[in-house]
Amino acid sequence: MPLAVCATPIGNLDDVTLRVLFELREADVVLCEDTRVTRALLERHDVRARLLSYHEHNEAKRTAELVPRLESGERIALVSDAGLPGISDPGARLIAAALEAGVPVTVLPGASSVETALVASGLEAERYQFVGFLPRGAAALRELWGELARWPQAVVAFESPQRLPRTLASLAEALPERPAAVCRELTKFYEEVVRGTAAELAERFADAPKGEIVLVLGPADVAAEEADTAEAAAAVAELVASGLPRRHAAEVVSRLTGVSRNTLYGASL
Repeated sequence: MPLAVCATPIGNLDDVTLRVLFELREADVVLCEDTRVTRALLERHDVRARLLSYHEHNEAKRTAELVPRLESGERIALVSDAGLPGISDPGARLIAAALEAGVPVTVLPGASSVETALVASGLEAERYQFVGFLPRGAAALRELWGELARWPQAVVAFESPQRLPRTLASLAEALPERPAAVCRELTKFYEEVVRGTAAELAERFADAPKGEIVLVLGPADVAAEEADTAEAAAAVAELVASGLPRRHAAEVVSRLTGVSRNTLYGASL
């Protein structure tokens, strides 16, 4: 029997597919992050199943135990607390081990907080990048914003409500005019989607909200940024021509325009 990877609701318990419910009923065992969360879903849909914990703290041990059971023909379903296992949730290790052992793996799709937030944001969504959970360190965040400054597609990320104010403050400092949306408690009773610039959102969420958070950034206006950089580089050249040291000129113009000092220094050589 194959390993069935089952997507579960991201909030509203009715957002589950008929295929997933059938698989959960038929499985010999259902692997789940938190048995209490999965039990609530099963009870909502009158499904009886044997549950076994499978989370980040026991993933390696469980995988070693479960692959032989899959090879022997046991029917196993894998779920996470919300969404699809293996996407910022445990599951990738078991899936890889099953495939390596020659066990078929079937994926039963369902609700996705990434795509739900992207559509709800109202931002251009023809192409997008998913970056998972945002880094915790201030330096790592600044480095990420530097990368995203020139990405011509939307960006979707997960963030905890406690860290959201700090993250938005960092984003507003680096990319204040970047269009963005904070999507909170998607598909739940208190669902909220707040849209605005990074600076506006940082002001709106100065205090930590409650609930699950998905952050969406709109695509960068690369053409406009290139024009701004060219104009700033020309200003550096003028200052250098008037006798100001190149590094000092790049630093002054960088503070005034927000264009990277290193970018201006290199462009002026």
